[in-house]
Amino acid sequence: MPFKPPFTPTSELPLRMVRGEGCYLYDDEGNRYLDSFASICSVALGHGRADLVEAGLAQAREVGYSQMWNFRNKPAEDLAAFIAERAPEGMDRVFFTSGGSEAVESAIKLARQYFRLRGKPSKTKMVARRTAYHGTTMGALSLTGLTPIRTPYEPMLGGARHVPNTNTYRLEEGLDPSWYAEEIRRQILAEGPDTVAAVFLEPVQNAGGCIPPPDGYFKRVREICDELDVLLVSDEVICAWGRLGDWFGAGRLGYQPDLITAAKGLTSGYAPLGALVVSKKIAEAFAAGSTPFLHGYTFSGHPVVCAIGLAASRAMEEENVLENVRVHEDRLSEILARLRDIPIVGDSRGMGYFQALEFVKDKSTKTSFRPDEAIALTQRITALSLEHGMIARSDVRGEPVLQVALPLIAGDAELDELAGILERVLTQVSDEFTGGRG
Repeated sequence: MPFKPPFTPTSELPLRMVRGEGCYLYDDEGNRYLDSFASICSVALGHGRADLVEAGLAQAREVGYSQMWNFRNKPAEDLAAFIAERAPEGMDRVFFTSGGSEAVESAIKLARQYFRLRGKPSKTKMVARRTAYHGTTMGALSLTGLTPIRTPYEPMLGGARHVPNTNTYRLEEGLDPSWYAEEIRRQILAEGPDTVAAVFLEPVQNAGGCIPPPDGYFKRVREICDELDVLLVSDEVICAWGRLGDWFGAGRLGYQPDLITAAKGLTSGYAPLGALVVSKKIAEAFAAGSTPFLHGYTFSGHPVVCAIGLAASRAMEEENVLENVRVHEDRLSEILARLRDIPIVGDSRGMGYFQALEFVKDKSTKTSFRPDEAIALTQRITALSLEHGMIARSDVRGEPVLQVALPLIAGDAELDELAGILERVLTQVSDEFTGGRG
């Protein structure tokens, strides 16, 4: 097969999807599937949105492409203004990329150049969390706390350091959740604050299974970053643009970052777009002199892509999509919590339309499955979910988990269907992997 799907062995042929409508995708044999992970958390407004397609076509008929190294275009300016108006206070500069990995890469470079402009060129190191996924480009991959996907490409970018993630279900006995934030401070001090440029954190961590922060975590991390002159980067490639029921995860959780990365939902997945949102503090360091941000992409601020992004963003506002997530998030939490009665389900967690289950071999002791068992378990859940008409995200990055991130338009009918499929699938898989032992 000349086409090579991402992260898929060449020998495997995935389903061919040929049509989408609302929260559903259809394959070339006419089978319908509930898209319970919103096509990797991207399709906020659902499939089959002709209005987004028309917005791109209308722009393409006027100016299909005009590079932004020397020129401006109105869709990019209008979308940047829309984003800045909804970003946390004081964050009013937007740099466009073609996706999430590029947004993270841009944040790394901007943080390093920022401190160089301030006369602190030794501040180059970055701190991120274990198990966290930040992207596939070499800088973003270096921040990623998943050893297996880094190993084939080592050595990584120098200076990336990793601290514990905030999975309180796995917090060692005797430790208080405040330990997580203090580990960031200890790591910066161990490296030397004069060598550390930024801390990269997702509002709710994706890899490892929608891991939320404990109370007070981001408030304390902000204090640590201010104390040690380190930038706080909120990696919101997934969590921005409605996934947590707010325009930004930082807004939902009430903290002030210095940089925000966003992507996926910006265009509802209809075109590739990412963004780096920059605080005035960072921007002023560049505005004070004649030094430009020495970085860019051919398709930064692509007019067609930005026109689609603007149409999607306006539709989210006009259709009260963020409110829909806030209205239904408790019901989704309740659905997943009820599944903890199934023997292999150890924990349920998350926020908004970004929630997960973590699986265990023994619930009473929280004993994990062996690596080979965990892989077999998650593969079985994914395959059986497809048989029942649902695309499920179940994998092993850390502990075995299943994540739920429905399109943001999903309502009671889709939640009912999700609940029924998950109960049938997980009950059967639990019986298969425990021999029917409760």
